[in-house]
This record gives sequence, C-alpha cells and structure tokens, in this order.
Amino acid sequence: MNISIAIPDSSLSDEITQKEKSSKISRIARACAIFQVDEIFIYHETLGEKSDAMLMSTILKYLETPQYFRRYLYPKMDLLKYSGILYPLKIPSHSNIVDPRRIKIDDVREGLVVSVKGKKFVDVGIKNLISYFGKADIGQRITVQFKSEYPNFSVKEILKDNLKDYWGYKVKERGNLFSTLSSWDGQIILTSRKGKIISQEFSKWFLESKKPTLVVFGSPERGLHEILGGKIHQIQNSKILNFFPNQATETVRLEEALIGVLSIINIFQTRQI
Repeated sequence: MNISIAIPDSSLSDEITQKEKSSKISRIARACAIFQVDEIFIYHETLGEKSDAMLMSTILKYLETPQYFRRYLYPKMDLLKYSGILYPLKIPSHSNIVDPRRIKIDDVREGLVVSVKGKKFVDVGIKNLISYFGKADIGQRITVQFKSEYPNFSVKEILKDNLKDYWGYKVKERGNLFSTLSSWDGQIILTSRKGKIISQEFSKWFLESKKPTLVVFGSPERGLHEILGGKIHQIQNSKILNFFPNQATETVRLEEALIGVLSIINIFQTRQI
C-alpha cells in the first residue's frame, strides 16, 4: 500500500533561522524515507510564507536526488546555503558505488540524461558515461537497468513502479487543504488530538483498502480542525485519529508526529503483508 503525506507550507513557522528551518526539513525528509512515503504534498495554509514553502520544496527535492548528479540540477543557490548540515537519505536509489567494475547485469541505477558533443548519454554516478538512445530530454532523470557489464555497458529504461526497492518520494505543491483532500482518490487519515484513538475498527478499515492512503498533518499554530473548520466532516473516506493519546506536551512537533504516526501505520502495513 502506498502512503503519502500532506503537510502545510507553515510547517517551518516555529523555526527562526534558515539554518534551523533547513535542519527541520532534513528531519522530515528522513522520516519520509524511513517509512517509504510515496508523495509529499505541501498545501497552502493561511499562516504559510511563500519563502518557507519554496525552501521546503527545494530541500526535500534536493535530498531525494541522488548525490552524484545534484550538481547538474541544483546550481549554487541561497536556498541550499546549509546543504552541508542536511542528513543524507541513504535510500537504494542513492548508490555509493562508483567503480564501474562492480556493476553487475540487472543492477538498477537512477540516471540523468546529459549531452556530450551532440550525443546523448546517461550519467549513473560511475566513472563511465553510458550511451543513451531513448526519448528522454537532456537534463531529465530516468531509471535504468544494466543489460551488460564493464567495459561495454548498455542499459534499458525501466519504470520505478516495477521496482521492489524504495526509490524515493515525489514533492508536489498544492492549494488549500480542502481542495487537496477533495481530489485525493483513496483513504485519508486526519491526525488530530481531537480524533478517536485507534481501534480494531480502524485496523479493518485500513487493511481492507486497496487504494493509497494520505496522512494529513496540521501546522505548528493550528490543528486540522482549525484549518478545515466545518469542512472537516465533509471529507469522504476519511478518519480523524489521535496517535498520541495522553500526550504530556502542549503540542507534538511535525517531525515528531511524522515518526510516531508513520511508525504505527507501518505496523499495520506489516500485518497486511
């Protein structure tokens, strides 16, 4: 089952400096990678700042990009001023193998289509560029599988959906939360301290669905009831759940909520396997 999350563009409002904000985004990315989140939706919230939304989107995408071709896609920019403090995701698509002799037939790598002297090649992070004859444009990311080994490499393009390994998340910016939820084709979990505690009823509802699940989080200043108002009860195929009953703190920070909520959902997913 695919799990996606929706977080507000005001998620960084409780941090002051760009360094602190960058660090928080890094922890969000790590949580999503640990629990194999498929998509991260950044929705607009009243208190959200456009600059924070751009910072969050840029760093999340940067961290998901394999390190060996980030320099092509992300030139030097102020938004990545603190890239040195960001935690690496270390997911399967971020291979650290650079020796071409270690590449085996059927190995899968993330690549970037580049141009050299008018010809297309794919850069997969090894010392050799590999000839590319596909339709992807220069600068486009593709996933390839090796058909032959060193020194005569050849690859074929494959779909990420066919991979067994987790291959990273997508980042999408959206409008207001209600419109984001209204367009979602699947079940929705709204996280709130005003929600019901997870029960056997939730387990049945969650496990029987064959559609993707969207887990929604509020902002540091406003919970989902405040953000959605009376519309919260108009959302189809959704449940409002409290994952932190008897919490002793006034609030649960987003990065803490992500780890806690996704950990519990992961247990239910494991039962389904």
